[in-house]
Amino acid sequence: MRAKREFRTRNETEVAVLDTLVERSDDGMTVLELRSRVDVEIDVLETALSSLKDDGLIAAERTDDQLVITPVDRVIPDEQETDHTQSPLDHLRERLPDSLRGWL
Repeated sequence: MRAKREFRTRNETEVAVLDTLVERSDDGMTVLELRSRVDVEIDVLETALSSLKDDGLIAAERTDDQLVITPVDRVIPDEQETDHTQSPLDHLRERLPDSLRGWL
């Protein structure tokens, strides 16, 4: 499952983090688990997490000596929105460099 369409205009790492978290929205994920699923350097991942947290798109909660990160409800698509096909615009947007994605 992927994050809602309105959150797909963010940079590639942030979208990958949101998609990964949406897939595990019930349990959440630790930074280490995210790092293993989103193939970027740790500094890039930390920057993406910070930006998503600042924008209120993820929540972080400490449980049992671990920091667990979950997407907020507004990022998780409704069942009607879980269409697994990409629109032509989504496909084009993913192929563009991050600096141009905001224009689409």
